[in-house]
Amino acid sequence: MVKPLISGKQEELVINIGRIPQLNIYQITEDELQTLENGGSDPIYLNFAIFTISTAIAFLITLLTIQIDSTRLFVIFLVVTILGLSLGLVLLTLWWRSRKSIKRLVNKIKERIHEK
Repeated sequence: MVKPLISGKQEELVINIGRIPQLNIYQITEDELQTLENGGSDPIYLNFAIFTISTAIAFLITLLTIQIDSTRLFVIFLVVTILGLSLGLVLLTLWWRSRKSIKRLVNKIKERIHEK
């Protein structure tokens, strides 16, 4: 047992060590570290997809429930609905394709140990 001298008083330092049966050390490139630090872009795609689809649905409900006398206003509502649904579906597709990018990168790093 080690008894260090701290500010004039003698105290006991107790160290408990639990043995680790195996330790894996993974080497990663700076690019991989940067990707892990920044995270994936998938939450941003999902957030904007939800926003644009929600806005488009609100405009669609408005188009279906009220009579719009102004042609110009009707066209604006129609364009916002079509663009919102289109953009929302594109963003939803991008989110679906990139949602596991970080997980794939981590699995790629972990596989390096199993290759040996």
